[in-house]
Parts: sequence; C-alpha cells; structure tokens
Amino acid sequence: MKKTNKYFIKISVFLFAVHCVLFLSPNLFANTDEFVDKNIAVVRFMNKAAGKAHTTSISVDKISQIEKLSVFVRACKQTAPYTAENFYMFAEIKKNGNLIFSGWMDRNEPGDNPLQDPDYDLWLLRCE
Repeated sequence: MKKTNKYFIKISVFLFAVHCVLFLSPNLFANTDEFVDKNIAVVRFMNKAAGKAHTTSISVDKISQIEKLSVFVRACKQTAPYTAENFYMFAEIKKNGNLIFSGWMDRNEPGDNPLQDPDYDLWLLRCE
C-alpha cells in the first residue's frame, strides 16, 4: 500500500469522526430530564361498580373531590418539546379521608404506578 493511500485513509477516518462528533453528539447528549411545568392535570376517572367513566380537569395545588376520592395534584409536567411526548403527575389521593395513593403517574406507562383501589380507577391523560 502506498504511503499516500495510508494518509488518505487516516484523514478520511479523522474527518468521519469529526463529522460524528459535530452532528450526532447534540442528540446523544441532550438533556432528557427537562420538563415543562403545567397548571392542569386532565385525568380519566372510572367508577368500577357503576361501570362509568368520565374525564375531568384538576388544577395543580388544588384539591378536587371526585365521588369518594379527594385528589390533590402537586405537579403536572410535560416532557420537553424536542423529546417524545409524555406527561407526569404527582398526586395524593384519599378515599374517605384515608391516603390510598401518593406518587407519580406516567401517561405513557399507566401500569407502572397505578391507583390500586377496588372501587375506582384514575389515570392521567395529559397536562395543560
């Protein structure tokens, strides 16, 4: 192999590496922990015994009474606009005054941390 061909290969590899660093790294190292705070949580509520469901909006830092449930939404967040859309809600839910749920709900993975109650289901649809 000629000496000029070796240099050409080395330069090509170097330029390819520079190209990868300049054009691909912003996507690789993007901060995926950025969220947009929202003021309203839109949730779907289902009374299992009655077999009825309805959608309601709950303001952040307000307590909303839905039948026997008292829902206090502490935060509602949306993923940053440049990432895959998802919504998260931190809520405290009481039934007849007893705390039955406290934690984050994820719109795209509602089964990860659901409200587990024999009478009611509640899940996050979106934040506004």
